[in-house]
Amino acid sequence: MTQHSSAPATGTAPAIRTEASGESTGWWRDAVIYQVYPRSFADGNGDGMGDLAGVRARLPYLADLGVDAVWLSPFYASPQADAGYDVADYRAIDPMFGDLHDADALIRDAHQLGLRIIVDLVPNHSSDQHEWFQRALREGPGSPLRDRYHFRPGRGPKGEEPPNDWESIFGGPAWTRTENPDGTPGEWYLHLFAPEQPDFNWENEAVRDEFRSVLRFWLDMGVDGFRIDVAHGLVKAAGLPDMGRAGQLKLLGNQVLPFFDQDGVHEIYRSWRRILDEYPGERIGVAEAWTPSPERTALYLRADELHQAFNFHYLNTAWNAEALRAVIDESLDSMRPVGAPTTWVLSNHDVVRHRTRLGGGLARARAASLLMLALPGSAYVYQGEELGLPEVTDLPDEVRQDPSFFKDNGQDGLRDGCRVPIPWARAGSSYGFGSGGSWLPQPEQWAELSVEEQTGDPTSTLELYRSALAVRREHPALGAGESVEWLEDFPAGVLAFRRRAADGSGRDLVCTANTTDRPVELSAAPGRLLLASGEYEGGAIPADTTVWWEV
Repeated sequence: MTQHSSAPATGTAPAIRTEASGESTGWWRDAVIYQVYPRSFADGNGDGMGDLAGVRARLPYLADLGVDAVWLSPFYASPQADAGYDVADYRAIDPMFGDLHDADALIRDAHQLGLRIIVDLVPNHSSDQHEWFQRALREGPGSPLRDRYHFRPGRGPKGEEPPNDWESIFGGPAWTRTENPDGTPGEWYLHLFAPEQPDFNWENEAVRDEFRSVLRFWLDMGVDGFRIDVAHGLVKAAGLPDMGRAGQLKLLGNQVLPFFDQDGVHEIYRSWRRILDEYPGERIGVAEAWTPSPERTALYLRADELHQAFNFHYLNTAWNAEALRAVIDESLDSMRPVGAPTTWVLSNHDVVRHRTRLGGGLARARAASLLMLALPGSAYVYQGEELGLPEVTDLPDEVRQDPSFFKDNGQDGLRDGCRVPIPWARAGSSYGFGSGGSWLPQPEQWAELSVEEQTGDPTSTLELYRSALAVRREHPALGAGESVEWLEDFPAGVLAFRRRAADGSGRDLVCTANTTDRPVELSAAPGRLLLASGEYEGGAIPADTTVWWEV
């Protein structure tokens, strides 16, 4: 397999541009942001669990890869009922990951390498071990602390039925009944996810004050932004009305839900934007907002709200030229009125890795990656996708830790498959992840997919990503933008578009993606070959191959 590139395969990220003059750089508009799932990235102390020290030691790898920023999934103090998305203390680091000194050192080292740091924030719910919730339970009905969550009496003669018919995303009722301090059955509390994750009541001013304080704490630590978990879920419809129908509810669909994407969330994000704007360096907010449409997603990105939102509509699109063109147009069109960049993402810690999900194996995954990186806006890369990692589909039941796996009616419960620790070396008990094994077993094929094995191999997926990010950083037609120019004179199944050079140099770029399962002949080469996702020496574009051309 041969890859062609007009840029070097490796390089160190430049120092972060400063905004001392007050001039905006809009760095996030074309940023490539790399998601680190800390427990599965690198283990610094040999206990089998990834940690902040491990991440810090591997920052030079990320700078060399060519990304602009690193998004860290939660590392806060937590009982780990949902892999850290159940936060007990928003200002403390869970001991399994280190301490605040480790976080400070990581942020400083990242900045020295030219990398920005984005941290996860989980405002929809806390852990049931959070001090507020524990006090609310101890103090019983009537406690002011209960108003910071959604406590309600049950229905039925003895309050034995949940307050409404809402269902948990992880399966079963979205309500759990408490026990009063005297041992009698008590009120119910709302949890859209696991019972260990009670939802905050964002109508309570103390909740709003607390999170404004949490934002400032981490901004003062030097973080460059926040990825906001369940950004669409904070506000619930007044009165918590029944859904009126059964059936497990999904995070993304065209139905209007009384607990998701309520208009009241936007007031919250306007107040957060004012805080972000107080700090130098263009700190950003990124919404994980599962909405019924791209137009609804765009509402989170108005000029006085957040900066980016994940484009889950693109992630959920099949490898099909017609479908991809439609979702790209829809995504760009919906962002244009609010002036926000479109984001593109193929994998993350909650979905099946795209090498497996799209079918077609490694060739299709590589083609999809090169297509994504050619689109205008910002791109997100999930750890290990630059190695071409597949989903691990054969984990034994006894090692699984995804809480939804243990539910009868929730999500598929197979998120552990994309969270298996990534391989750094050809050999060892954990392929270089750490000296003490790994918290989830790694397949034998991890050796041939390791960073060590792929580094320097011009045909490897790792070197493809390094080359693509180097070209993207330097080429005037890639990165930020709000449109593509579709090219029609191509065979069916080939998605082709032109990106115009932003600097007026005339160095335009054409991207051609063959989404079919057979080679496709072109009447003529569109331009000078820059980079191909697969073996391409001219003539027909192989199946599942994307090619970049300079014209």
